[in-house]
Amino acid sequence: MGAKSQQRAEQHRADRKAGPYQATQRSARQSPYKMRLVIDEIRGKSVNDALAYLAFSKKGAAKQIEKTLRSAVANAEHLSRENNTALDVDALYISRTVVNEGPKLKRFMPAAMGRATPVQKRTSHIEIELSEKGAKGVKAAKTGRKR
Repeated sequence: MGAKSQQRAEQHRADRKAGPYQATQRSARQSPYKMRLVIDEIRGKSVNDALAYLAFSKKGAAKQIEKTLRSAVANAEHLSRENNTALDVDALYISRTVVNEGPKLKRFMPAAMGRATPVQKRTSHIEIELSEKGAKGVKAAKTGRKR
């Protein structure tokens, strides 16, 4: 291994120790608009509150988001064990959530008079970042109204 690649590997390990815990799900078969309705409800909440909300939500997108959130918590536990650091899972909160549009599946549907109309089946990319409350260098979640 060359000197530059060793430096990059060390830098990557240092970034993983200091950075927030995250999970990503790509190409989830749900439209981004529907996903954002659920994501907006859990943004800034503690992990336990968010999981409780998602468990009882009637929205279909809640299942996909719950999977990603559980994955982020598992990633946090794994990284803390790997780095020999203490982690209080109850102190984790959702610091950043993003739902982006993924690739569209293009299909055709039969229409009147022998025609076919295009149908776009939309997909989503979900990103969830968790942080510990009271951690250094982490901004608290914004609450309250705009002024």
